[in-house]
Amino acid sequence: MCGICGIYNYNKDVAVHKSEIAAMCRSMFHRGPDDQGIYTQGAIGLGMRRLSIIDVAGGKQPIANEDESIWIVLNGEIYNYLELREFLVKKGHRFKTNSDTESILHLYEEKGMGFVDDLRGMFAAAIWDNKQRKLIIVRDHLGIKPLFYAMYNGKLVFASEMKAILQDKQFPRGMDDHALAAFFTLSYIPAPLTIYKNIRKLMPGHFLTVADGNLKIEKYWDVEFKPDRSKKENDFIEESMSILHQSVDMQLMSEVPLGAFLSGGIDSGVIVALMSLNGSSRVNTFTIGFGGETGGYLDERKYAQMVAKKYSTNHREYEVSPSPAGIIEKIVSAFDEPFADDSAIPSYYVCKMAKENVTVALSGLGGDEAFAGYERYLGFKLRSMYLRVPLFFRNQFISRIIAKLPERSDGHYTINHMKRFTRSAGLPADLCYLGFISMMTNSLGFYSDSERFLNPVLSVQDLLRSYFNAPNCSNDLDRAFYCDIKTYLPEDILAVTDRMSMHHSLEVRVPFLDHKLIELSATIPPEMKLKRLQKKYLLKKAAGNLLPRDVIRHRKQGFSVPMARWLQTDIKQYVMETLSENELNKHGLFNRKNIVKILDEHFTQKEIHDKLIWSLVIFQTWFKMYAQGNDKP
Repeated sequence: MCGICGIYNYNKDVAVHKSEIAAMCRSMFHRGPDDQGIYTQGAIGLGMRRLSIIDVAGGKQPIANEDESIWIVLNGEIYNYLELREFLVKKGHRFKTNSDTESILHLYEEKGMGFVDDLRGMFAAAIWDNKQRKLIIVRDHLGIKPLFYAMYNGKLVFASEMKAILQDKQFPRGMDDHALAAFFTLSYIPAPLTIYKNIRKLMPGHFLTVADGNLKIEKYWDVEFKPDRSKKENDFIEESMSILHQSVDMQLMSEVPLGAFLSGGIDSGVIVALMSLNGSSRVNTFTIGFGGETGGYLDERKYAQMVAKKYSTNHREYEVSPSPAGIIEKIVSAFDEPFADDSAIPSYYVCKMAKENVTVALSGLGGDEAFAGYERYLGFKLRSMYLRVPLFFRNQFISRIIAKLPERSDGHYTINHMKRFTRSAGLPADLCYLGFISMMTNSLGFYSDSERFLNPVLSVQDLLRSYFNAPNCSNDLDRAFYCDIKTYLPEDILAVTDRMSMHHSLEVRVPFLDHKLIELSATIPPEMKLKRLQKKYLLKKAAGNLLPRDVIRHRKQGFSVPMARWLQTDIKQYVMETLSENELNKHGLFNRKNIVKILDEHFTQKEIHDKLIWSLVIFQTWFKMYAQGNDKP
């Protein structure tokens, strides 16, 4: 696990200096405080910061092959590297280290661009092939590890974080309107966009190659949803649990202390259970709770304690108080672009607590995508029933009554979800999905220059609809699963896990996101994943003998903070100061009257706008830290 970076000058006569790579590495010290490595040769330069996990003594990077004609830097872990190493040794390859990184290098020698097909793990890697004068960059199947790149001034620059690219004072920091529109639609920016016009994200499951100044991007993996109705429920349970057992077992590989996040939900509970059954020592577990009067309904500590007690883990807890003003700059700095999923706050603290005790932690992230855990999936199930109700009755009675309901005083989303459902359920399926996930119902009225943002807003919708309507799905639930796997999973929840963990020099592994398990999940009929109105039906059934009954049966809360209530109470003054007319006028991007209306509706509990308001707060902080005084937006 580390941070990687590099520069490739298209003009082979323009040399890359070690000082350029060293500056990029320094900016990512937190990703790898244990070691630094740099390789430069003429127009190419590779760099890395290392967090030592495997082959602590010998696995320094960059690593070269036998004749030093090929070099590699890797961010991540290859869990099946011992199996690959055995295969490669039999083929005559000679290893200098015991690291997983070197296995990729020799696999590339053996199989060329097909090397990635054999990898199981999380990775972003860059390979320099000196004989072919070719740079190859690859990102893992599901986007667990990030990779950013920029093309400007006759060169390609890449890194694990954008801050490394921003070290170049000549880099043009112009803001991308399409990315801004995406951010205020989703609270994150989907790949390939970033907030900067000249930086892109390499898509999950893709290669990027550069040779002779020509850049080419190709997809090497995708998931195809083909429900297999010849199998019974128990067949899928047995197969999925077998892969998950194997995934957990592989991911216990470590030469440093290891633990697990334990939220109190089923996903993390299953991971801790399998770790306990597979491991030879007590598992270190870490749980977040929420203090103050507003955090009660999201606090799952009592359920986490049940699992910890059942498996006799070394259990630790941390209580988050409603004072995000002290952490917001750290979150923005970790992302280098606006990112407003408020799960970044508990993620920050749970990673901080875990790092004080371990270097590696396993997470239950990905269980919702593999086994249908989100409310929007239930929304699609209910939609098919709702559309049977006569249109007149839906529009004239149900929608009008629900639209007038005040939001719950405790900040729970029950009423808000009902409003979102009735507004969206009658639309075509792709637009319904957008309605379920979007923060705004009137996007253009949000901006001061609606004409400027017309095409960006539409392009965001087109991006999401292109995934939803992809030909590799045959029903609406699978389309929603696929869309989340391509957008929300890599660039929201995996992004927050990577940035918050790496900010604390902690490696987080995600056994549910072994791509073999996701491929199997895509063959499970949606009616088995979401049976009747029960989300995660198969996983709950599989967990019956692993977890306490109360843990399986209690309502899913999600790993987030009670932001709706915090905005109305504890941090209201901070929000008003951050979104004051004076502060908003520094860029003039937003319609001030519309913002006042949004704030008023939220504070009076007419409508919950917590995600949108928090997005505004995050954007204002990012603008002050990164954009103010640079290129005008």
